[in-house]
Amino acid sequence: MSNLLVEIGNTALKAAWSERMTLGKTFRYQGEKFLDFILSITRKEKPFVMVVSSVYPLSEADTLTLEGECSHLLLLDGNHREQLVGHGIPAYLSYDRAASILAARYLFKGRGCTIVDFGTTLSVDFIGEDGLYRGGNLSLGCRTRFKALSRYSRSLPLVNIPDDTELLGLSETSSIESGVISGIIFEIEGYLNLHPENIAVFTGGDANYFAKRMKSSIFAICNLVLMGLALMADEYAQKFEI
Repeated sequence: MSNLLVEIGNTALKAAWSERMTLGKTFRYQGEKFLDFILSITRKEKPFVMVVSSVYPLSEADTLTLEGECSHLLLLDGNHREQLVGHGIPAYLSYDRAASILAARYLFKGRGCTIVDFGTTLSVDFIGEDGLYRGGNLSLGCRTRFKALSRYSRSLPLVNIPDDTELLGLSETSSIESGVISGIIFEIEGYLNLHPENIAVFTGGDANYFAKRMKSSIFAICNLVLMGLALMADEYAQKFEI
């Protein structure tokens, strides 16, 4: 039977069907009625294992509803940290970061990795050749930086990610665009230089955008989190297979 992977993030929900490590049809939803959206996916087919990773704890009522939509529910949120410890990952990490680490371990076994997730937040995580977690940092994501400049500086406009930028801006708008984009590039290059022997793995919504602008070779894997959740779903499913 197929498993269903659900990642409830800060700004959107991502979901995908999976058969072991193979991802099938993927979905994206942005709104408040995430439970209704999940139910629309499971209406035609019930998954064997449903993995739900959420940035905030799910209510008891929502959990009971989801349990009725699958054979086995694996809930990953702030109230369920035991899965992280079981995989040798610090309990304070969010499950999206943890899933990226698990996927990178699987894809690049025996190699150190620098994992950069370009989302609402910008996360950078390091794993060694032995697969052990070496630490990581968090900062504002690209679009969050644009929003913060506009919100906290009364005179500055809100701009979007440009198709292209120069190193230095020649107008107010281009100065904001270049400042944010160049700042992130310099930031990431600094992290990559800490461990140049590592494989660099970019994921998240803006992964391809920044991968094309880096000097070093990058693996851009936008569904890295879902791949990590697929690993966890497959491992969990094996407990119930006869």
